[in-house]
Amino acid sequence: MIALHLPAPGAQARLGATLDESGAWFSLWAPRATRVELALVSRDHEQANHDMELGDGGVWTVHVDGVRAEQLYGFRVHGLWEPKTGQRFNPARLLMDPYAKAITGGVDYSGPIHDHTSESDYLPDTTDSSLAVPLSVVVAPSGPPTALAKSIQPNERVILETHVKGYTLRHPLVPEHLRGTYAGLAYPAIINHLKSIGVTTIELLPIHHFVSEPFIIRAGLSNYWGYNTMGFFAPHAAYASIGTMGEQVDEFKDMVSALHEAGIEVILDVVYNHTGEGNHEGPTLSFRGIDHAGYYRLTENMYDDYDVDGCGNSVDTAQPGVLRMIMDSLRYWVTDMGVDGFRFDLATTLIRDEYHHVDQAHPFKKALAEDPVLANTTFIAEPWDIGPYGYQLGNWGPGWGEWNGQFRDYLRDFWRGQTPGVQELATRLSGSPDLFQDDGRPVTSSINLITCHDGFTLRDLVTYNEKHNEANNENNRDGNNDNRSWNCGVEGETDDPTVQALRQRQVRNFLMTLVLAHGTPMLTAGDEFGRSQQGNNNAYCQDSPISWASWAEEDTWGDLISFVGNLTAVRAGHEALHPQDWIHHDAVVDDAGASLGRPGLAWLNGGSGEMGDADWHDTSRKLLGMYSSTTQEAFILWLYAGADPCDITLPGTAWGSEYRVILHSGTEDEFPVSGQSLAPGATLTIPGRTTILMQAVVADRTPTEMKPTEAGSPQTEPSTDTQSTQPVAPEHDSTSTAAEDSRVESSEPASDSGSPQA
Repeated sequence: MIALHLPAPGAQARLGATLDESGAWFSLWAPRATRVELALVSRDHEQANHDMELGDGGVWTVHVDGVRAEQLYGFRVHGLWEPKTGQRFNPARLLMDPYAKAITGGVDYSGPIHDHTSESDYLPDTTDSSLAVPLSVVVAPSGPPTALAKSIQPNERVILETHVKGYTLRHPLVPEHLRGTYAGLAYPAIINHLKSIGVTTIELLPIHHFVSEPFIIRAGLSNYWGYNTMGFFAPHAAYASIGTMGEQVDEFKDMVSALHEAGIEVILDVVYNHTGEGNHEGPTLSFRGIDHAGYYRLTENMYDDYDVDGCGNSVDTAQPGVLRMIMDSLRYWVTDMGVDGFRFDLATTLIRDEYHHVDQAHPFKKALAEDPVLANTTFIAEPWDIGPYGYQLGNWGPGWGEWNGQFRDYLRDFWRGQTPGVQELATRLSGSPDLFQDDGRPVTSSINLITCHDGFTLRDLVTYNEKHNEANNENNRDGNNDNRSWNCGVEGETDDPTVQALRQRQVRNFLMTLVLAHGTPMLTAGDEFGRSQQGNNNAYCQDSPISWASWAEEDTWGDLISFVGNLTAVRAGHEALHPQDWIHHDAVVDDAGASLGRPGLAWLNGGSGEMGDADWHDTSRKLLGMYSSTTQEAFILWLYAGADPCDITLPGTAWGSEYRVILHSGTEDEFPVSGQSLAPGATLTIPGRTTILMQAVVADRTPTEMKPTEAGSPQTEPSTDTQSTQPVAPEHDSTSTAAEDSRVESSEPASDSGSPQA
């Protein structure tokens, strides 16, 4: 491996376009270029080129008088055409500014967008590309959005992952001209809905300006998810309702203000691991033309891209200039655009060193931890990529949340009846201490999820055993085959009321498990009202009704929205249901340090009391009770995945003086005792495949003189308060799409981007 060491921009360098009283400064980091021209483009496509001057750190700069906001521009970068040394300079390519605050126009995929000829990747194409590529826009500075009046505490957080366009495009109360836009997401009808289901935080699928992949366009589709970034500072222009000449910046800020004023955080799903240029045979729109080896990881031959995310290229954070760009981007979105956090797509790619090795002490992580601007910012990792040692779940350390793929996989298996007992269930419900506790991280580090944009929706998870991706035009070969789904006996939608009832029950089971498990719950937009993608588990290319949320009454599942709202409200109202710290079997104590005679966390077998060794090793067990308590309150969450009803015996008085069912996943006629007082030791029949939340009435003092061996009394030692089991094999942590030239099914962890996989 040849390590390429390029100079980094100086600390005072202001890259991009910066307006002043007389015009604007333009700066570009292009350390190996021999000449750089700024091209100012008029509305009628005329160009005026200005030579830039090379300064320290490989930064080229020029000031142009008379430039104002909305000026269109690009760069022409000269240098060696030497593909075997990672130099593909071609001034015939008009390149976007990596620091552009706004981008307008699109890509003409039949135009001259490649740096090489159609005959050979080794020969430069000298045809001018200016009419076939997007243009950068000079943006006037403006103030930041309204800040949150009150910060969301990590243990209060309920995340909704959503898509700016797809969530609002068919909402009947959003004005038609605002649907599918930033303004649409800020509309009162949407914000009121978010509040009604208890969402504290929205996590937006990529809104950095992105483009589609050529092979998707040739198939008559487009990149819908947005994991194909071309502008790390620019909000995606197509999501603006009123214009793309900088108006998208103001509209994004107005959206953030509206959400903040409603008390809702905004987290961005950011894709710094790769760009929309694909591999060296793909289009040259910006980074490759500025410096192929400077921005991207290359193999030892310095010609081919070293791809660890399955999308054609991998951004090289081992280059200080690239790391500087990413850090500048993050600071900009926090300070200027008002966002509250970031979810890093395929985050492992960002911590690979100059030899492509994973390094948890990478300068990227150090820079994030030490940056005062980002001190109060939320960081969430998608903790894997598809490269060597890319699966890094649990390794990100303090200051990071992580998408917990093991939570997702195990709970899917549990509710379809495919787990050998309940040992791992206890681990996942208690915040996955096997993954996150040892390095001093809080329980909220586990971002618990059942579904996300990538894969089946929750409704489809209980409706389809097989993926149905025919609409993607890849002969159903793309997408994950390991969905851990169960169709409840019928493949696809059905009018059978028995099957429908079971499916809705299973959805409620998933939702209760997700929201009430310790950690940070993340819902997928539309799951709160039964959105379906018709069995498509890889809808990255479906900007169509397959992906858009349907708000029509006939498409909703009964009262699921109110069910979710009640569920999140109960969680928010009780400390025992959203702990900030790890809860153990240790006795709960009062302010004076005296024991109240009950544990903070315990596991119940539904019969004699606490789980014993025989219970934990019973591979046929389908029932587990999770007892959580504080000084003021206590709850039991019962999870039962068996098909037939079973009787449970409620714990004795040491656990509570009475019990009440306050939430359940069944039907009302199955739970006539809801809200009623049940005595300690009473028998309760649990219907098959049901989740129940019970509140236990506890006093400030509970008698402690009961013998530990007495039935129904707490054990003096935990049987498994942080029960660990063999880790779930991380075979599939995101949907994979096959490579364009040989698209076949893959068993490797793959990119969330939906882009072609290597």
